[in-house]
Amino acid sequence: MVSVIIPFYNVSPFIERCAYSLMEQTYQDVEFIFVDDASPDESRHILEQVIRRFPERDVKILSHAVNKGLPAARNTGLQQAKGEYIYHCDSDDWLETDMLEKMIETAVSRNADFVYCDFLLESNNGTHYMGNPSFTDPEEMIKVGFLAGLMKYNVWNKLVSRALYDTLFFPEGHGMGEDMTMILVAMRAKQTAHLAEGLYHYNKLNANAFSNTFSERHLIDIKFNTSRTLQVLQEWPVSDTDVYAHFFKLNIKLPFLFSQDKNQYKLWEEWFPESNPYILKNKYLPFRTRIIQWVAAKGLFGIVNLYVQFVNRIYYRWLRS
Repeated sequence: MVSVIIPFYNVSPFIERCAYSLMEQTYQDVEFIFVDDASPDESRHILEQVIRRFPERDVKILSHAVNKGLPAARNTGLQQAKGEYIYHCDSDDWLETDMLEKMIETAVSRNADFVYCDFLLESNNGTHYMGNPSFTDPEEMIKVGFLAGLMKYNVWNKLVSRALYDTLFFPEGHGMGEDMTMILVAMRAKQTAHLAEGLYHYNKLNANAFSNTFSERHLIDIKFNTSRTLQVLQEWPVSDTDVYAHFFKLNIKLPFLFSQDKNQYKLWEEWFPESNPYILKNKYLPFRTRIIQWVAAKGLFGIVNLYVQFVNRIYYRWLRS
């Protein structure tokens, strides 16, 4: 019924907890597909020790001879998956033991081919609940949720019908932003469902995580994945797509304003300036977020920097609370 795909690379401190959380799932009709992306550490050995304790589980470990990156590893898993539904798990995170059972029950009871849940952010300062808005219509979820910026398009809190992937795969060689693929998957959905429970633990403790690093290559990847998404959006037969595409581009470059590196302000100016006139039109974002973008569009980055310093103090105080 469900294929769970778990790529892993250099996650030896974390994969044991991840593997146990999967093997101990209350749901039984599931296959687990681990993809070893030529990991240089002890990750595979640790994983094998865990799965030996669960001989009743259907587990496969696939291997890449060389490191191909996260999108390629996800694709390797997809090519071997036999389940009616696909679920992606990151190998440094972990699940509540009833997550898969609740997700599949939601999919079946609500006749949904795209199910998402809330999650728990794990950091050095504790655990924090991260909620999502509820959508039943895929078009509304894509436009208001993903493009306007009310929710994340991460792969790891979504259970999706295998049929939605069809010939669609993750962008090999372009790892940063590869989860934008879930927007393309959602465009094929007929019914969505939100499970308002924090069932997935998103781990921010892994300093080596791909999402915690930044390089020139990552900028190239983000541009590639954004362009890929926008190209498909142009062909999507839905009204107001062009407006929401501008919202999406503004959200893609928004993190540049919240960086501690002031050089990224220049990147904000250079990326998608054609979308700046739409800053104040995105009513779905908090007013303060729109204002700080508007201030940036005026070139007043001194004010932006003061605001970011203030927000960071408040944010870290919240994390410590």
